[in-house]
Amino acid sequence: MKGNMEERAERLALYILENRATVRAAAQRFEISKSTVHKDLSERLPAFNRTLYLQVKEVLEANKAERHIRGGLATRKKYKGT
Repeated sequence: MKGNMEERAERLALYILENRATVRAAAQRFEISKSTVHKDLSERLPAFNRTLYLQVKEVLEANKAERHIRGGLATRKKYKGT
């Protein structure tokens, strides 16, 4: 998904908002790196669409607050075998 960086940033933001997706999930979906997703959302998006950036920032902050829980569940699943 190369090309217009603003368009890519906007599409990433809409995907994350619609699916409440993580940066990792968005990177896999669009076949780009996590650092590209992060750069698009944190640096490029606020420059041209501040309101969309603020909405996405809320989802990303929620994901960040929950990630230790998801990590614990993944570890539990790994060792319990379920």
